[in-house]
Amino acid sequence: MPANQKILLVDDDQDLLDLYQQILARMPSRPEILTARNGARAGAMLESEPFALLICDLRMPKMDGLQLLAIVRRKYPQIRTVVLTSVLDEEFRSRAYAIGVDLFWIKPGTDAEVQSFIDCLESLLTREAQAGFRGLQNKSLMDLLQLECLSQNSLVLRITNGPLTGNIWIQSGDIIDAAADELTGEPAFKAILTWKNGTFESLPAESDRPRAIQKNYNALLLETMQAIDESREASPPAANGAARPPAAGEPALTWLSRLDGAEFALIADADPQGRAETHGLENSAAAIRWARQTRQRFERIAERLHAGPLQQIECLGPQRSVSLAPHAAAILCLGWRPDLSAAEIHDRTRKAFTLWAS
Repeated sequence: MPANQKILLVDDDQDLLDLYQQILARMPSRPEILTARNGARAGAMLESEPFALLICDLRMPKMDGLQLLAIVRRKYPQIRTVVLTSVLDEEFRSRAYAIGVDLFWIKPGTDAEVQSFIDCLESLLTREAQAGFRGLQNKSLMDLLQLECLSQNSLVLRITNGPLTGNIWIQSGDIIDAAADELTGEPAFKAILTWKNGTFESLPAESDRPRAIQKNYNALLLETMQAIDESREASPPAANGAARPPAAGEPALTWLSRLDGAEFALIADADPQGRAETHGLENSAAAIRWARQTRQRFERIAERLHAGPLQQIECLGPQRSVSLAPHAAAILCLGWRPDLSAAEIHDRTRKAFTLWAS
């Protein structure tokens, strides 16, 4: 791990800044800890030097924590982000995870909670950027489920992957139900297990949730993974307009070009100086420029309206329809035949985005 990684701690209360600066100084990796009392100061510091981790409060004057986090996720996607708050509000929690924070933590009040907080921060600093589910640690979804079941925990595991959200209900170590999009039970569980990355959060158990999955978790996980492996080997075209999942190492533009109804595909870095690839476009330079400018404009609008992160844009026209979806520092843009309905374009873009982002 690189020496002297930097943590930026943001809170409008100077006493709390001093307290948590002392707490973070106990971390084994000995990071350098800097502080800021408002979002504007934090933004200036982020522009002037590299940080590995941002920890911020939610309620601050002028620019609140959610606004700051949204800007950081867009401009500095490599920075790990943590909410440290005393606000016990499910709406704030959901909005923070929707933005893409790594950890939402209620300010610790005991020595055990402080130590757990330090351990989680250490995990965020030392893990490498790789596929996995962002939360307390970087794990595969299979790892998370096995851990919860072996511990005989009861909770609802909520998983967010781009525009898709799924829930898995665990009761005393048994997986009893799942829901994703319009699916429930085993079909939903199998769909969620195909997601390679995303954000997860643990919600309180729902003891009155009816049991829809009867298999024990070992049999369920084994059958699900076998089904996924067999599906990837066969890779038949999907009947609902989406392309089959890409094979290992297959270029994204290759399988995106097979989408039913797609006329072109474009993948570009959000940075104007970054890379861009297209398939099926004559004037690719204009399309790349439009995609970058459109993402930037809509993200600015979302910030002003406090609407949360941009998920998907769909433009319908008489000659061609276009959809755009951002992911970290990249953009996916797809062109569609004009005979497709708005619902078809929305559904196919969402499925293509999920495969591409995974």
